[in-house]
Amino acid sequence: MEQQPFILKETRPHGTKSFPCAIYRTHSVWKGTLVKHHWHNEAEILYFSNGNFRLEINMESFSIQSECFYFINPGELHSIITETSDSHWEDAIVFSPGILSFDSYDEAQIHLIKPIQNGRLLFPRYITPDHPAFLPIQNAFMDIMHSFGQMTPEDLYTTDSALVTDDLTSQLYIKSSLLYILATLSNHRLFTPTEKNLDKRVESIKTALTYMKDNYQEKIYLSDLAKQVNLSEQYFCRLFKKAIGQSPIEYINEYRIKQTLRLLEETNLPVTEICLECGYNNLGNFLREFRKYTGTTPLQYRKNQIKSK
Repeated sequence: MEQQPFILKETRPHGTKSFPCAIYRTHSVWKGTLVKHHWHNEAEILYFSNGNFRLEINMESFSIQSECFYFINPGELHSIITETSDSHWEDAIVFSPGILSFDSYDEAQIHLIKPIQNGRLLFPRYITPDHPAFLPIQNAFMDIMHSFGQMTPEDLYTTDSALVTDDLTSQLYIKSSLLYILATLSNHRLFTPTEKNLDKRVESIKTALTYMKDNYQEKIYLSDLAKQVNLSEQYFCRLFKKAIGQSPIEYINEYRIKQTLRLLEETNLPVTEICLECGYNNLGNFLREFRKYTGTTPLQYRKNQIKSK
């Protein structure tokens, strides 16, 4: 059985330091998690061209069965699940609103770009083809994808392929297309002011996920996680399972295995050292967890990676 890859976009830079904007083309032929729960400080525009998806944003679930655009505001917790075993395509542009800022404080800077940066103005949740803004946004979206350059056939079947650019002309076209998207949304009055009351449940989950990522090399107890968010262990476990779809322990183990994959691919460290480096104090437990998530052994996984290069 083909194993589902691990994806945690929040650990990756989106674009370059000087131009924080990147595109992702994600392809799937299986049912299950396509993009794990994560969040980032950038805005994201998702284009679903075909397939059957479930998009979860801040503990809200959205069923996607036809072509559409979805917008992710900075800081929103989100994930993507495929609902069938058919071919699915999802494209994304992730960008920092700061790249669209102006030195001069004109109307666009004051009433649109700065409020988006400060979180005072929100993108619409979604747009479907029957909305008059859909076609111009789709054209601008495709112009951005084209500006990043043509993907190779290998890229098209990479589960999570990001493209970035340092080319001056490409960056100008990308920025102009993003501004056109903002102008279209503004023209149709699709931006909405931020509601001040944050969902404390979402913030608790984000705090727990951050703690796991920062401390996965150490022993993590449920009591540690519950203490981070000032909740009882029982309530925290129920909340986490409802939001993420798996228990805190399952999530930690999966995250640790993801780190072992990275070390197996990028280093020559022995398996026993990788085991300890990723928070496993018992080699037997580590090997069982590794096989559970990958279907193979660490040594065999490393050999397969070497052969594929």
